Amino acid sequence: MNKICNCIIVDDEPMAREILESHLQKVDAVHVVASCKNAVEAFNQINLNKIDLIFLDINMPEISGLSFAKSINKNIKVIFTTAYREYAIDGFNLQVVDYLLKPISFERLLQAVNKYLGENNVVEVSNTPEITPEKNDFIFVRADRKMVKIDFSEINYVESLSDYVKINLIDKVIVTRETISNIEAKLPKNIFMRVHRSYIIAITKIDSFTNEFIEVGSKAIPISRSYKKDVLLRLENV
Repeated sequence: MNKICNCIIVDDEPMAREILESHLQKVDAVHVVASCKNAVEAFNQINLNKIDLIFLDINMPEISGLSFAKSINKNIKVIFTTAYREYAIDGFNLQVVDYLLKPISFERLLQAVNKYLGENNVVEVSNTPEITPEKNDFIFVRADRKMVKIDFSEINYVESLSDYVKINLIDKVIVTRETISNIEAKLPKNIFMRVHRSYIIAITKIDSFTNEFIEVGSKAIPISRSYKKDVLLRLENV
């Protein structure tokens, strides 16, 4: 299939731009014309090229994504990409195509692209070839105001504490505001296992277990009653 939708990425975070561009390279229906670090660069691209779609961060210096979206030609469609859920109402009031919360998975991005294609009659969604994402051995999470790459092989266990999550690696701990359920959805189930409302463990990092606890290094992780049957059954058949 030929490239049929010209888009630009606008985000002040280099890592966020790289992740989006990497995802979009797998989608035949989309051509990334440029990756811009601010609204000024994006304005220049719109003046130089025919742009159909913008993947637009909201929280940017000088000119915010919301202000930028209000100023452009309404024929150019927008998909907001942001780490801040509270902007959702403002975003949808602008009648944007979709609103993606970072970190953005390939599957969620593809859903938004297919929504754009369907709404704008660019191509029938049913005729869009099935795209199977590559199976990566890592994820990205937001920590310290940037997207941090975490290799699956480095994870010992994940622990939920109040309104944040600690990802305990072999040599350090990464703290993120994501929920443990969101983290669980990104981890391969053949390698990781939820054993408690507050814990996910890497199966290969288990040193020992009882009916009540799993030991990972010096950490004794409880097995909750609601997970116990499935956890013990799985461990006994590893």
